[in-house]
Amino acid sequence: MTDPAFTAVPILRIFDVAKALGFYRDWLGFTIDWQHRFAEDAPLYLQVSRGGMRLHLSEHHGDCTPGATVFVQTDGLAAFHGEILARDYPYNRPGLDPAPWGGLLMEVTDPFANRLRFWEDTGD
Repeated sequence: MTDPAFTAVPILRIFDVAKALGFYRDWLGFTIDWQHRFAEDAPLYLQVSRGGMRLHLSEHHGDCTPGATVFVQTDGLAAFHGEILARDYPYNRPGLDPAPWGGLLMEVTDPFANRLRFWEDTGD
C-alpha cells in the first residue's frame, strides 16, 4: 500500500480585512489566490500564498482562534528579511537571529496575534 501524500494549510483568524491584506499581501508579499463569502455581508475566507506556502485567513468565528504559531522552514531567509524591512511596515520590524537549536530565525506577528516563525537550516 502506498502512503498517502498530505499537505497542511493552516487557517488563521483575522478580524479586519484591510489590516490582514496590509500585513500578508502588502508587507510579506503573499498573493491572494481566491476569496469567498457566502453573502455580501458574510465573513471573508481567503487563501494567500508565497513560494509554495499557503495560508487560509478566516473572519469566521468558528474556524479557529487568534494566537496561533505557524512554523515555516525556508531557504533564503536573509534575503526575505531584507525584502520586508525595505517595505518599512510601521507595526513590525523583525530581527534575524541565530536559532537556539541552530540556523536562522525570524518571527513576525500579524495584527491578530498570529505568529509566523520562519526558520532556515544553515547547517550549524
